[in-house]
Amino acid sequence: MLNKQQQFGRESESVAAGHLKKNGYKILEKSYYTKLGEIDIIAKENDTIVFVEVKARKSGRFGNPKYAVTFKKQRKISMVALYYLKSTGQSNAKARFDVVAINSAQSAPGVKGMEIEIIKNAFELAYK
Repeated sequence: MLNKQQQFGRESESVAAGHLKKNGYKILEKSYYTKLGEIDIIAKENDTIVFVEVKARKSGRFGNPKYAVTFKKQRKISMVALYYLKSTGQSNAKARFDVVAINSAQSAPGVKGMEIEIIKNAFELAYK
């Protein structure tokens, strides 16, 4: 059973996947787990494999979620991405890292708003 934070994370990933589909991405994997770590969404846009990290916030207290992907997290995502490409025989495929930032803070008193932003090429391969 998922706790509230895990449930919010799963819901945010579903919202992100839907938004990516509306923007022309084909979803290949959701919650891709390996012993090295996890990638929220693996998608394809045209001929590019896209590794997507989803960051969501319920309030603005901790800042914009798009700035929450630390170098340590980038490194972990990079390792998992390389593993995915190698294990699926796509080591020479074009790939990039995107972030989907979801800010569901209240936009006005009594009105809930949801702002979704796709940041393409959010970071470079961080595994060396």
